[in-house]
Amino acid sequence: MGYRLRITTFVILDSIIVLTAIFFSYFLLYPTFTAYTLPTLILSAVTLLISHHIAAYYFHLYNRIWSVASVSELLTIVNAVTISVGTASLMQYAVQKQVFFRVMAVTWMIHIIVIGGSRFALRVFSEQRLQNTHKQKYRALIVGAGQAGIVLAKQMRQSVNSDLIPIAFVDDDLNKQKLKVLDITVQGTVRDIPKIVEKLGIDHIIIAIPSLTKVDIQGIFEHCSKTKAKVKIMASIEAVMTGKLSVSEMREVNIEDLLGREEVELDMDSISEKLTEKTILVTGAGGSIGSEICRQLTKFKPKKILLLGHGENSIYQIDMELRQSVSERTEIIPLIADIQDRNRIFDIISEYKPDVIYHAAAHKHVPLMEYNPMEAVKNNIFGTKNVAEAAHTFGVGYFVMISTDKAVNPPNVMGATKRFAEMIVQNLAKESKTKFAAVRFGNVLGSRGSVIPLFKKQITQGGPVTVTNPEMTRYFMTIPEASRLVIQAGTLSNNGEIFVLDMGEPVKIVDLAKDIIRLSGYTENEIKIEFTGIRPGEKLFEELLNENEIQSGHVFPKIHIGKATPISKVEMDIILESLLDMTEENLKDSLFKVANKGISLNKKDMTTV
Repeated sequence: MGYRLRITTFVILDSIIVLTAIFFSYFLLYPTFTAYTLPTLILSAVTLLISHHIAAYYFHLYNRIWSVASVSELLTIVNAVTISVGTASLMQYAVQKQVFFRVMAVTWMIHIIVIGGSRFALRVFSEQRLQNTHKQKYRALIVGAGQAGIVLAKQMRQSVNSDLIPIAFVDDDLNKQKLKVLDITVQGTVRDIPKIVEKLGIDHIIIAIPSLTKVDIQGIFEHCSKTKAKVKIMASIEAVMTGKLSVSEMREVNIEDLLGREEVELDMDSISEKLTEKTILVTGAGGSIGSEICRQLTKFKPKKILLLGHGENSIYQIDMELRQSVSERTEIIPLIADIQDRNRIFDIISEYKPDVIYHAAAHKHVPLMEYNPMEAVKNNIFGTKNVAEAAHTFGVGYFVMISTDKAVNPPNVMGATKRFAEMIVQNLAKESKTKFAAVRFGNVLGSRGSVIPLFKKQITQGGPVTVTNPEMTRYFMTIPEASRLVIQAGTLSNNGEIFVLDMGEPVKIVDLAKDIIRLSGYTENEIKIEFTGIRPGEKLFEELLNENEIQSGHVFPKIHIGKATPISKVEMDIILESLLDMTEENLKDSLFKVANKGISLNKKDMTTV
């Protein structure tokens, strides 16, 4: 219905109601019209009609969506009717010097009942129509019978686009049990979810408690995972109530909800002091960690962010993304360069003179580096050496290298090369005014080349999901959390420290696979898990510090300092000089010996290993 037609319809309808109400009231109380009552009746009718439309215009009665009317709309009708009836009564007194109170009282009641009834009939009709369209759609169980859950249930009922119909609530508040909210019963607590889903034939479970912590979500999902229902989380209640998001935009529960931890509060003052109005270089800026570090850096309004990467497309993407979100005060400069190109790296740092460098560029794929050890050496060791020495040469204030838990007692080439890179940074820290640091952490959720995107791809292809060993465990952290803690650790650096991020408890990869299968809407019977055996260079269990590096306590929440010590510069130079001339077999052997044990090897030892 068009706007003008809608307004015209309501004006005509209300005019009929107003005139009918007052004539009926007079007829009910004064069945026989007299010369005395008739003028008063006509005067009252005209006054009531005019004042009603004025009040209706003032209270926007004709501009409301009555299919979603609530108590506030009813109060608006009462106010408008009271004003119009009161105005007609005053006109009676002004002309006739008396008021027919009983007539006006009956008119007031009829007026409210019929006008209110006509409006709410639209809501009933709309809801009934939606209920009929929902008959072939999905039955929803809402977790949480608080304000958010009520808003969600209302939107489900009133939204034409929603394919869900609320059937029941669950809530851990014992005072709400068996009570009805919007005519929907609170059927039990979170623990009762499996039983309720089976009993009521629930298709979807919607978590509608915005205040939930990660641990709370994990606990609820445990019960939900015992059912075949799909699980979703409601958008924030503020977003729904303000119209920024609709019910149809509820998101799926993701693996970050189940594995992520509560965010740590950063020391924003110390970070701002080191980053605001500064020039910052990020190597590997197109990668998962590098790009997220760039996003986090924009919050501190640096003068320039230098996006350095070897991949043209990835640098283009993060460049375009940041240009749309940063303030005009921050200049974004994309730089295509290979960290193995020493001259190019020195030229860049000499030209732009960054105040801070975050070195995230590296080859990180464990099995691939087992097949290409020399490429790992050139990129992870010599590439790091180039960037770190350029930082030292041109007096960069802070240099933070992204390392890995695989640098601890590494049985693989990737981990060994990262341990070498840590040693390079630690050696430079002894003689440089630049404050060097390395930050170790485990796997990040959803990064390129990680296990989670692989599992999701295998599930979309119908399985099986491949896990190397049923006992294999890994540490996991979200990309934003890792990036924030890297930035925080950089502010704590002083003299070649190796910072270790607290990764929480290790997670069994097979349990991770089971969760992702469930989150994708399947059971283990539908998507099989297949064990393929440990790949070259893989550990069964990862470590963040070896027994010689362990240091108790935190220097900051979720940040430790390791005690790792480097080998001497002379020994390092001998090793580096020999690496590029080795055969592949000797290269691996030498990498592991130095990285694992820190043993001293002279040039003769290196060439005859």
